[in-house]
Amino acid sequence: MSEVSIDLQPPPTTRQRVLVRETFGLLAPDAADVVSLLYARLFDVAPTLRPLFHGDMRAQGDKLVQALALAVSHLDDLESIAPDVRALGKRHGQYGATAVDFETVGGVLLWTLEQTLRDRFTPEVREAWTVVYGVLSGIMKQGLAETAGSPAA
Repeated sequence: MSEVSIDLQPPPTTRQRVLVRETFGLLAPDAADVVSLLYARLFDVAPTLRPLFHGDMRAQGDKLVQALALAVSHLDDLESIAPDVRALGKRHGQYGATAVDFETVGGVLLWTLEQTLRDRFTPEVREAWTVVYGVLSGIMKQGLAETAGSPAA
């Protein structure tokens, strides 16, 4: 596997990493409800994505929370998880995801954070999550591009 570059945009600043960690910590006790809200919104705004999800949505939600927790725990060294994140993007490509889908999910994630964090979802927190998601989705898109015949461009 080739080395993964994460300089797709500026990495999160120290302050942004702190904000993402703090707000993720606020969500953790209600993670199942947050994920349910996220998926409900995703399938509402992009019903064409529903067929990409097979099996138990609770298990899918657990995987999402675990992936986010891993990313949050490695915010100081995202390069250490970049190969795994890229592989995750490649798997999503094999399921039929496209680069545009990552943008849709990003918007839904921000909406979900706004709904759940309410007044704690300040413009600064929004920007922090936007930067972190941008870096992670950029790495995933690299993996997506490796998927044979992927419409990743």
